[in-house]
Amino acid sequence: MSFSDGQIWFIIFALGMGSFLLRFSFLGLVGGKSLPEWALRFLRYTPMAVIPGLVAPMVLWPAATQGHTDPARLAAALAAIIAGLWTRNVIAAVIVGLSTLYAMVYILG
Repeated sequence: MSFSDGQIWFIIFALGMGSFLLRFSFLGLVGGKSLPEWALRFLRYTPMAVIPGLVAPMVLWPAATQGHTDPARLAAALAAIIAGLWTRNVIAAVIVGLSTLYAMVYILG
């Protein structure tokens, strides 16, 4: 399927406006006001909901293995979770997970 130059520029403009309006609706319209307590309570959980959604596909269906689950990535994710729960330190969890991933890739080939 091929698009004309005008269609491509329209798509770029529409996506840019959509992105701007989404950000403006939250930051521009609500930015100067305080949010209700129930909304603040829900917003506290946003990072805990987004991070697993970003990480899980990279662990379970990595592009490096053409979408097949890889034991090295599963071991690294498990090691990072255990290290994070044990130390309560994000940097330690990242270092343990990274070290485990490289060690498992080296061992498994």
